[in-house]
Amino acid sequence: MKPNGVFFVAGNRLGVLETGAYLKQHLRPDIATQSGPMLVINGRLHPRFLRYSASRKRRSGVGARDNHTAVFAVSDDEVSFEEFGRLFRDDLECRNALFLYGGGVPSLYAPSIKRSGNILPMGPMIGVFARVNYAPVP
Repeated sequence: MKPNGVFFVAGNRLGVLETGAYLKQHLRPDIATQSGPMLVINGRLHPRFLRYSASRKRRSGVGARDNHTAVFAVSDDEVSFEEFGRLFRDDLECRNALFLYGGGVPSLYAPSIKRSGNILPMGPMIGVFARVNYAPVP
């Protein structure tokens, strides 16, 4: 379902943009993934989402609160795109958010919050880790 979008990290900046807007910026990202549909576009829910849609699945997504804060979410229960978009917009305060995966069992491996869902079979995967700057060895 279009518009779809791109989650990207470029240096110290990250974001979620509709694909056309992303292409116009001519970014040189360190990482990027395209998916869709967009859940939230500039603070508004995707225009084709239906309030009481019968399409309910477990879903995962990513949103951008600002140029330095990404928020990832995985639903525990089946939700509609509209409900998932509202989570990102209203509760997680993301002006832009992107659907990543759904229909099967989206997983999140995060031992710090006691979450270690089944990661096989594996589809798209995003890893989050602390950036470490090492001094050059003399």
